[in-house]
Amino acid sequence: MFSHVMLGTDDIERAQRFDDAVLGVLGAAAPVRNVAKTGRVRLFYRHDGASFCLTQPINGEPASIANGGTLGFRCSSPEQVRQCHAVALAHGGTAIEEPPGPRGDAPGALHLACVRDPDNHKLCALHRPG
Repeated sequence: MFSHVMLGTDDIERAQRFDDAVLGVLGAAAPVRNVAKTGRVRLFYRHDGASFCLTQPINGEPASIANGGTLGFRCSSPEQVRQCHAVALAHGGTAIEEPPGPRGDAPGALHLACVRDPDNHKLCALHRPG
């Protein structure tokens, strides 16, 4: 359904350090770097048929977050959820909501962990058993 997700940042180098570390846990390679005619930098991470992009806003205005928005990354195991969370915190992320782990007591409960990245975007690492 989605071709890509793009988030804005005012500090592309800091954002890349964070996302290289966190997305590396998921197996994403280094991003493709693109410089627009305006001089604005965009980074394109590609993995498993999806693209995650970071950009300096092309209109020259400051980047802002989507209040209520969450970007979820699919993980292969509960351990990978916990690893993403730990790496995010080690690279400037902030823990939010409940600690990493299952949500609910039912068999097959989702495992997830939520953080705010250094630009305050809400990211979620999620493993859906089965």
